[in-house]
Amino acid sequence: MTCKMRLVSAKAMIGMAAAALVIAVVGCSESASTSGEAPATGSQPPPSAEEAGAEQTEPGESDRDVVAAPGDGGDEQPEPAPETTTMAAGTRGDSSPAVIDFEPIASTPREDVPSGLRDRRHPDHPEPLIDLSEIRSGGPPPDGIPPLENPVFEPAGEVDWLPEVEPVLALEINGDARAYPLRIMTWHELVNGTVGGTPVTVSYCPLCNSAVAYDRRVGDRILDFGTSGELFNSSLVMYDRQTESLWSHYTGQAVVGHLTGTELDLIPVQTVSFEDFLSSYPQGHVLSLSTGYGRSYGQNPYEFYDSSSRPFLFSGPFDSRLEPLTRVLALRAEGEGAVIPLDVLSERHVVPFSFAGRELVALFEPGTASALDSPNIAEGRDVGATGVFVRSVDGQPLDLSVSAGGGFVDASTGVVYDILGRPSDPGGTALEPVEHLDTFWFAAAAFYPDAEIIGQ
Repeated sequence: MTCKMRLVSAKAMIGMAAAALVIAVVGCSESASTSGEAPATGSQPPPSAEEAGAEQTEPGESDRDVVAAPGDGGDEQPEPAPETTTMAAGTRGDSSPAVIDFEPIASTPREDVPSGLRDRRHPDHPEPLIDLSEIRSGGPPPDGIPPLENPVFEPAGEVDWLPEVEPVLALEINGDARAYPLRIMTWHELVNGTVGGTPVTVSYCPLCNSAVAYDRRVGDRILDFGTSGELFNSSLVMYDRQTESLWSHYTGQAVVGHLTGTELDLIPVQTVSFEDFLSSYPQGHVLSLSTGYGRSYGQNPYEFYDSSSRPFLFSGPFDSRLEPLTRVLALRAEGEGAVIPLDVLSERHVVPFSFAGRELVALFEPGTASALDSPNIAEGRDVGATGVFVRSVDGQPLDLSVSAGGGFVDASTGVVYDILGRPSDPGGTALEPVEHLDTFWFAAAAFYPDAEIIGQ
């Protein structure tokens, strides 16, 4: 049976007085394949409080401390197959898929500890790191937005369904390069898998427009993550299936439950165009459309959200130094934060700066579509791609500028680097990436209230 999707008017839903629209999954008893019936989409992004003629209010009864167990409602994901790289089903006629195995690393079992997902105030929990009243329901139940487990990948050079300008999350570990298209991530938000022998979770939150990747290893545990259905500062709240602790997608820190205070190790990930990824990693692999779910991949369920005036489901104060949905490049280290407004970076293309005792350089290249603009992601406005790197290579300082032939040239050596820090010389040393977020200002300011604004 095919999962049918519809838009449900959510006036007065989730404790808000403003009218809104939320995505709901209904009538689904088993997952649909991507070759099945395409669900209907076409949602407008949630209107701002100003547009709805009402102010957003504090959370109501739906922001309870005891929530449904995971899997209550939404889709039930099919039993995951071993993680593989293969052609996407239905994309190349009757071609037989060539399979390349990537050995998955199994997660550790569920532990017999109190659940932070189902009972945030359990007396055995450590003290929460956030105000529990500020956790808000996003509408779906736990895993109602279904994460992908042991995902299928296909060779980047064989992908013919992904337009060059579409945004992908680029991740490389131990020479294993993967691209996660936002046309898929927008509908699933989390992917648990193994890259370069490392168990990772890759996450994208549309509401705060941020992508992160984390190492899933915590001590002797190998965690896997689900979507809790909750938000904090309009940012995804994840939960781990081993202890059911709640984690901030934005910071990688457990904030409620047995593992409170534990932090995941960040792995640098960049949002770039598919063309950029393919040019840098022609032997890389792309997350396949063979997800096991029927979704309108390529359609944007958050139409024109990034041009609205106010974020959705955010009740915190706004930092007036920038407009709330201003796109920024954000960095964090040891509790400190800094941002570079995208309009500054897109004008200069190269911004050298210092942060947390390191000499860094931020780069910008046009040619990447917004995933939160047009109804069709490929037609989204050009918001470009960014990268942040250590401003030296092989112990020598870098002096980068835009190269006439594309990329960024070092004045001292003449070596040209692309937006992913890869050198034009095949034997050259790649730039060292620095983890950063392409995000909205309201979220960066909420998590790092004293963030420095660079370039103003």
